[in-house]
Amino acid sequence: MYNKKVRYEYITMEESLPLFVESVGYNTQELNFRRPGGYPYYHWLQTIEGEGRFSFDDQEYILTKGRGILLKPFTPHTYLATSKVWSTIYVTFGGQSAESILESLNMDSSTLYTNLGDIQSEEIIKEMLLKIESDTEFSKLDLSGHLYNFIMKLRKYGKMNNQPSLSHLYDKVRHIVDWLEISYGEDITLDDMASHLNVSSQYLNRLFQNTFKVSPYTFLIQLRIRKAKEILLESPKLPLKNVAILTGFNDVSYFVATFKRKEGITPKKYRDIFALKKGRNAK
Repeated sequence: MYNKKVRYEYITMEESLPLFVESVGYNTQELNFRRPGGYPYYHWLQTIEGEGRFSFDDQEYILTKGRGILLKPFTPHTYLATSKVWSTIYVTFGGQSAESILESLNMDSSTLYTNLGDIQSEEIIKEMLLKIESDTEFSKLDLSGHLYNFIMKLRKYGKMNNQPSLSHLYDKVRHIVDWLEISYGEDITLDDMASHLNVSSQYLNRLFQNTFKVSPYTFLIQLRIRKAKEILLESPKLPLKNVAILTGFNDVSYFVATFKRKEGITPKKYRDIFALKKGRNAK
């Protein structure tokens, strides 16, 4: 990657940005650190070569190649080399929306990540370093984009505390989701969904909770509402009773009540609002 230590730290930061990079770098030989008060920003550290011992929250982790740790701000920690050579890359960051973004992605705890091959984190951080070298203090916006890309890939492909990655869960559940996209208008039960995937209903529920944070039935209801919204706008004269039947709601009253609970307005109001907008745009 580099043949010498490289570190860039911004003199000023765009703290109004949703995400900003505070520092980014590469260490040919990582130093031993003990931070009883933690670091004031989110801190990502990943091994490129060799290994080190990283401790936080009374837990100890060995960071070999392909492993990294994301720390929350002010998390007490220590780390030290356990091999002759321990090369690392790192990035520290914050931002107005950093906490809320990580919370929404279920990444709001200090965590060990493995299975980093598909993330291309080395390439992303190298791009950050090259961008700073060429544009110094004016590269903040570009680095925010690189940082967001890194976080998204870390969430999708990284294994948190050796749990299955999100992409692995997607692969498991994709078959049933594809089927529901076609069969949403049918009378479908939880057992039907489990049988289609050839698993137990309990396992299917855990799979959906881990992947989408909702139950299979809630996922189906949300899918039906999405399809209903499409039909409401594509067929403005179609009675609500027919829309309900087409999307698997056999009772129009239940359809209207569910739609209002999910969207905050009735199907008729939704149709009227967007029909009015369409009429204005046509003028």
